Amino acid sequence: MGMDAEKNYRASGFLHELGFGQSPALVLVDFVRAYTEESSPLYAGVEDVRARCELLLGIARKAGIPIFHTCVSYRPGTDDGGMFRRKLPVLSVFEQGSPLAGFAQGLAPHEGETVVTKHYASAFFGTSLAADLHALGVDTVLLAGVTTSGCIRASAVDAVQNDFHSMVITDAVGDRLEGPHEANLFDLQAKYSDLVTVEEVHQYLAGLK
Repeated sequence: MGMDAEKNYRASGFLHELGFGQSPALVLVDFVRAYTEESSPLYAGVEDVRARCELLLGIARKAGIPIFHTCVSYRPGTDDGGMFRRKLPVLSVFEQGSPLAGFAQGLAPHEGETVVTKHYASAFFGTSLAADLHALGVDTVLLAGVTTSGCIRASAVDAVQNDFHSMVITDAVGDRLEGPHEANLFDLQAKYSDLVTVEEVHQYLAGLK
């Protein structure tokens, strides 16, 4: 989006910044092999983003903050995918036992990190994620993963709707096309989330110690 769009939105009261809170958690959304393997129908060409997510995980682990990994998983036959699976038949790659449903290289959860299994786009919808975060006293959700226009967007909107600071890490989220990626980042920043970088998150976490 150009400067004219930003000026228009700011003049109308959009693009206000939430800022970081005091108690963060990292939510790494759906970074599984389906998006990184060229043989997959969902291949998104996001290897550079995968590498930054690996770096981000290291930063979060060093800081000792709660870390949640999400993944989509359907029972055999995928009938538990509901209307979402019917809309996107390609989601059958997430049937239990599919190798494409495994976490991408370098992004496998460590012991003590929580895996949230979901059936729909948002990390919050139909899961205990919001309750788990509130129970830990978390007020800030750091979002990374894929895809920007899909599960990241849905999760970012639900994060603020569940009363968290919704922070989307721009260089640690990715999509298959630049247009949807950039358009959704602009809209998220305008209405729901703050946009931050891995380096800004690093500095923020270092400042909490």
